[in-house]
Amino acid sequence: MDTLIIYCHPYLQSFNHAILQAVQNNLQSKNIEFTTIDLYAERFSPVYTKKDLSLFHTGKTTDPLVVKYLNLLKQAKTVIFITPIWWNSIPGMLKGFIGKVMMEGKGLSHTVGKVGVKGELTNIQQCYVLTTSSSPTFYIGRL
Repeated sequence: MDTLIIYCHPYLQSFNHAILQAVQNNLQSKNIEFTTIDLYAERFSPVYTKKDLSLFHTGKTTDPLVVKYLNLLKQAKTVIFITPIWWNSIPGMLKGFIGKVMMEGKGLSHTVGKVGVKGELTNIQQCYVLTTSSSPTFYIGRL
């Protein structure tokens, strides 16, 4: 797989959904292989359970979607995030995705050692973030 799209919006008539469709159409027209993670459609839970937290430093999880998403990230050369900015931040769903999928552990997304953080997703060469917001751009740029 060349490209992984991580989409985070619940409303099919949103501008974010139109962006998703445009990106998918563009990739298809260029014969670029892609996979889309639709966090809302897949009913991803951004919430850590007590069991998940007890496993945090081991790199294990009780959530099969976390394993699926991490495996997709390990295959991608390009990652595209499509998300709104709500209340001057990304939605809690996407924050939970980042927190649960980019977890610390042995050889997962990164490893924390004595001399710092070592990234494990070295296959990713490009990352794009496409956002929408009702706040003025100058205001978001100052956050």
